[in-house]
Amino acid sequence: MPCVIINVMRGGPSTGMPTGPSQSDVMQAKWGTHGDHPAICLVPASVQELFTETVRAFNLAEKYRMPVTVMPDEILGHMRERIVFPEPGELEVINRTPPSVPPGEYKPYDTRFGDVPPLASFGSGYRFHVTGLNKAEDGFPTTRADLVQAEEERQLRKVENAVDDIVTYEEYLLDDAEVAVVAFGSISRSARYAVNQARERGIRAGLFRIITYWPFPERQIRDLGRRVKAIITPEMNLGMTIHEVKRCVEGRAPVSGIFRVDGEPINPGQILSRIQEVR
Repeated sequence: MPCVIINVMRGGPSTGMPTGPSQSDVMQAKWGTHGDHPAICLVPASVQELFTETVRAFNLAEKYRMPVTVMPDEILGHMRERIVFPEPGELEVINRTPPSVPPGEYKPYDTRFGDVPPLASFGSGYRFHVTGLNKAEDGFPTTRADLVQAEEERQLRKVENAVDDIVTYEEYLLDDAEVAVVAFGSISRSARYAVNQARERGIRAGLFRIITYWPFPERQIRDLGRRVKAIITPEMNLGMTIHEVKRCVEGRAPVSGIFRVDGEPINPGQILSRIQEVR
């Protein structure tokens, strides 16, 4: 079922520091589950982007018929910034694909129509069964091994085959960079400032900002590892993004992290110091 979940990440674990910043929930968006499932997770870095990425989240949820998580951190959650609201009609609005067959022939998981089957809206005259169990194309539970295998693979495949449509990111001063900072959310703003300071000191640094966290921008990070001498991952947790980056880079460049969970954000000075160390 399409839905959008907003998770403003705060200090943890458990209740932790309810008003302290954190970026510790990004793994939960993909792995905090019982069983295999695909995930789309967006990590905005400004109030403007929180607006536009929430709109995009609804579009992705409807287009791919699945939950989408938007995960700003607490700093962004409490931030006040000027934003521009678009005029009606300026933003793209994607609606779910409705059934093209009459109600009596409709099956909610009929893969004849592709990996994202048409979805009838509730109350539109189409009746179908909804269950949390493994299901056949009619929506009713099944334990048939071939159907269960095919259905779970379909759910993953519909996202994996659409990575280029889903994954978004920003590259800043990376054309000639020797040191790359990979960051997301509010910490990417500290990283951008640190990159500018490094440039003023003659250090060729750049920023890769993750906007879509899941699916992870694997191809772009892998390419980045071929182009730079070192990568830094500042994040308000004890090391999550760094493992994804290392997996993608596959040893082509050294990767070091800056981790902070004390309720204070990672500041530009910390990132600049690390840039100077690894240059």
